[in-house]
Amino acid sequence: MRRILQDIAAAFQFLTRLPLYWLTYEPDALPRAAKYFPLVGLAVGAVAAGLYCLLSKHLPIAVIALLIVLLSTLLTGGLHEDGLADAADAFGGAWNRQRVLEIMKDSRIGSFGALALIFSVGGRVLLLAQLPVGSIVYYVISAEVLCRWAMLPLGVVLPGAGEQGSQGARIARRVSGISLAVGTTISFAAVGFMLRESAFWPIAAASSVTLLSGLYYKHRIGGITGDCFGATSQVTLLAVYICGVWRG
Repeated sequence: MRRILQDIAAAFQFLTRLPLYWLTYEPDALPRAAKYFPLVGLAVGAVAAGLYCLLSKHLPIAVIALLIVLLSTLLTGGLHEDGLADAADAFGGAWNRQRVLEIMKDSRIGSFGALALIFSVGGRVLLLAQLPVGSIVYYVISAEVLCRWAMLPLGVVLPGAGEQGSQGARIARRVSGISLAVGTTISFAAVGFMLRESAFWPIAAASSVTLLSGLYYKHRIGGITGDCFGATSQVTLLAVYICGVWRG
């Protein structure tokens, strides 16, 4: 039980900015803790859904959607947004593998990264505002769960493409099949509970984004980096919201 709690804490320490200062962060625990990434999504989604419930009778839905995106970004410290921007700059700005990895390590943001962030943040706000009122809570939680689940299959299959010792390298091809099975069970059970008969499409969308992005990373750079994990997470989030709007 102690090990389980330590692994859950490691997942929260890695994926959020929650003040868990009394716990020692152990980077080597990440592959083992990855199975609990969907629990982090569940917690972030629950907080965001709680904000919606608190404000839904007082503010227009567009304003609440913006606040939900802001809150989730603050909770995670913009970790996934940073990955999306770096990946967009790298893949959009170079074709050579080495050059792609060099750009990805550059902390400066370029035009592709800026555009990716605009479309990501703007898309989430727009889609959230278009979700059926009765489904917003369920899709917010489901999206946050599935976008963290998407990291698990990538971490099982793809090797690290960046520097050894980086956050991405600590997970790449080090997530076990058991961790994938546990994380998948948690994720699909949570989404099934939230969306019932509508759960198939968001799960299918998240799986498709994960598969296609994994194939792309393998083709372009021969593996995956931490920024690639973040980029896939952001695209998965959008894909789940699109399913909610599409099915209305």
